Amino acid sequence: MKRVFSSFDRMTVFHARNLLRAEGIRVTVRNEFLSSAMGELPPAECQAEVWVLDETDAAHAERVLREGSAPTDGAPWTCACGETLERQFLQCWRCGSSQGSSS
Repeated sequence: MKRVFSSFDRMTVFHARNLLRAEGIRVTVRNEFLSSAMGELPPAECQAEVWVLDETDAAHAERVLREGSAPTDGAPWTCACGETLERQFLQCWRCGSSQGSSS
């Protein structure tokens, strides 16, 4: 296992976790509730952390967190059902198909 992200903000940590899971990277969150111990423990030890379970995924995970996973520029795409969606949307709102399964 390897730590790839940490923050005092739990929402940011869980957003990072969700981005990585969406990419198929297995992760776990550690120290989720440790911020309540700050003062008794050093602040740097109390951050919530995202760890990848397989260290070979660490470089990919760090790249996803640095660059984001959803493309935000480029041409719109057309789903197999005929719906045209902007590039940042990875799933069709009409039929639920993902961008990779569209025409």
